[in-house]
Amino acid sequence: MSNFVDEANLCARGGDGGAGCVSFRREAHVPRGGPDGGDGGSGGSVWLEADPNVASLLGFADHPHRIGQNGTNGKGSGKHGKTAPDLIVKVPEGTVVRHHTTGEILAELNRRGDRWLAAPGGQGGKGNARFLSNTRRAPAFAEQGEHGHEQWFRLELRLFADVALVGFPNAGKSTLISRVSAAKPKIADYPFTTLVPNLGVVRLDDVTEFVMADIPGLIEGASEGHGLGLQFLRHIERARVLLYLLDLTSVDGPGPAEQLRILRKELGNYESDMLDRPSLVVGTKADVLRPEDWSDELDVDLAISSVTGESLQPMLWALVDLIDVAEETADEYDRFVIHRPMSHTVTVVREDDGAYRVLGRAVERAVALSDLTNWEALNYARDRLEHLGVNRSLRQAGIRQGDEVRIGTFVFDYQEDL
Repeated sequence: MSNFVDEANLCARGGDGGAGCVSFRREAHVPRGGPDGGDGGSGGSVWLEADPNVASLLGFADHPHRIGQNGTNGKGSGKHGKTAPDLIVKVPEGTVVRHHTTGEILAELNRRGDRWLAAPGGQGGKGNARFLSNTRRAPAFAEQGEHGHEQWFRLELRLFADVALVGFPNAGKSTLISRVSAAKPKIADYPFTTLVPNLGVVRLDDVTEFVMADIPGLIEGASEGHGLGLQFLRHIERARVLLYLLDLTSVDGPGPAEQLRILRKELGNYESDMLDRPSLVVGTKADVLRPEDWSDELDVDLAISSVTGESLQPMLWALVDLIDVAEETADEYDRFVIHRPMSHTVTVVREDDGAYRVLGRAVERAVALSDLTNWEALNYARDRLEHLGVNRSLRQAGIRQGDEVRIGTFVFDYQEDL
């Protein structure tokens, strides 16, 4: 398996909350000891955090599950259960989190320290001491621990680079990055040698450096999925500057001018804004083909040879100037983005079979944590649902006597006096 993985699945599951305790004081000379059951501890949540020391999504390739620890149960004498620590899962900078089924983008973790809550831990249940009131002097029930949230996600990595090398297969991208940085990509004399992106740090002096990305070669139709196009175009998407590399020696394939036309077309088809990025057009393999042999229609900024080093320094300094220009404009990817905040409202939807489904974390929790086989707990859950506005929402949705209502796994027939 390659050491670079830019797509992976993740199943995040928060830890379960501990159950509340049903307990009463048992003390000498205290004939009517009150309830003293402690609360259960909450389960640990699963967070994703961007870390520059993580290079790819390789750690998720064979092990996609990340599970938080469970909270512990409450005890008598008012002793609360221990809350579990959160699980922090490190991902590379530039990680995009998608809904596994719909593909909807949920969050982007772009810079060091960006965090996103992937799976909330379950809240601990309340002990019976919490339910003491003027009308309920000896509550004999407690809440169960809430199950942690579980969901599958699709993770994608979009590399951040100052300069992205854009060119046809065998245009000399890998040779160039190996010459100007410490990167050691695979180099051979056949197309599609590079199957994964390579990053290299280019240092010009003690204070000037930038990150260069060698992106696998593009061909015509890449934006439609031909070749390796769609798999790697997203890595070019976040580069500040584009360096077009044109093979001056191309014989069997398109000539340099046609290469440039196709590359720009494919980038524009994928994302039109790419064509507005600062860019440099460079002809490669100048040691093989001299300027007098170039086509009159070819217009390049420089001609270089990665083998002899010809014009490499002027090209690198020109790229530094373009990076400075790009940094003067605000980069929309410099901020942490959450695309879908969690909803805490009560929602009623009509399902295909005519039943009414009530959605909302607080509502589902009121039912899930209650021991509905206990009459006291059932009455408490009913009062809680009324307080949350469930009955009002159901009436607004048009519910009628006897219609089926579903809250989580709990199913009941609607009654007007509920």
